[in-house]
Amino acid sequence: VILAARTRSQVEATAAALEGEGFRAVPRVLDVTDATAVDRLAASVREEFGTVSILVNNAGVSASAPVHRTSPEEWDRMMAVNARGPFLCTRAFLPGMLDMGWGRIVNIASTAGLAGARYVAAYTASKHAVVGLTRAVAAEVAGRGVTVNALCPGYVDTEMTASTVDRIAEVTGRSKDEAMRAILSMSPDGRLVTPEEVAAAALFLCSGAARSIQGAALPIDGGGHA
Repeated sequence: VILAARTRSQVEATAAALEGEGFRAVPRVLDVTDATAVDRLAASVREEFGTVSILVNNAGVSASAPVHRTSPEEWDRMMAVNARGPFLCTRAFLPGMLDMGWGRIVNIASTAGLAGARYVAAYTASKHAVVGLTRAVAAEVAGRGVTVNALCPGYVDTEMTASTVDRIAEVTGRSKDEAMRAILSMSPDGRLVTPEEVAAAALFLCSGAARSIQGAALPIDGGGHA
C-alpha cells in the first residue's frame, strides 16, 4: 500500500501501524493539488513497485460560510483539494490500469455531492465536481476492465466533523452538544458514520463482486438522502 499525504508525521505513523499488522506500507509526502508532484510520485511508484491497480482519492478539506462571505481564495482551496486532486491522481494512475486491463478507482465524495446545503457552497460545488468526474471517467473506461465509482458519506466520525461541530458552536452560540445533535438529526440513524463503514464500502467496490458497478455515487448516510 502506498500512502500519500501532506503531513509527514501522520502518513509515516499510519504506515508504521500497517507494518505492525503485517502489511507492507510505503509512506510518501504529497500535495495532491501539485500536478508535477503527483506525476513524479506516479513515476517513482511505477518504477519501484509496478503498476498501481487500485487508487483511492481520499484527500479532502471542508469549510462553511454563507456564499456572500465565501472568499475566492476559499473557493479555490476547496476546488483544488477536493476536485483537482482526484483529477490529477486519476490522470496519473489510470493509464497503467488501462494498459493492464484491470483497475479500480474509488473517489471519496460526500452527500454534499448529491444535493445542495446551506452555508457550504464551495464544498458542495467541489464534491459535485468529484461525482461528475467519477461519472465521466467511468463512461470513458467502461468495458476496459477498470471501474470508477464514488462514495458519498454523510458526517463521519473524524477530525473534520469535530472541526465542523466547533465551527457551528462558534458561529451560532450553541453548545458543542447542541451542535452535534443538529448534525446527528440529519441522519435517520441518529449517529455518525464510522470510518470503518466507509472503508468497507471502498473494499467492496474494489472486489470482483463489484465489477459491474460503474459510475455509481453510493450514499453512506443512514438513509438521509433516501
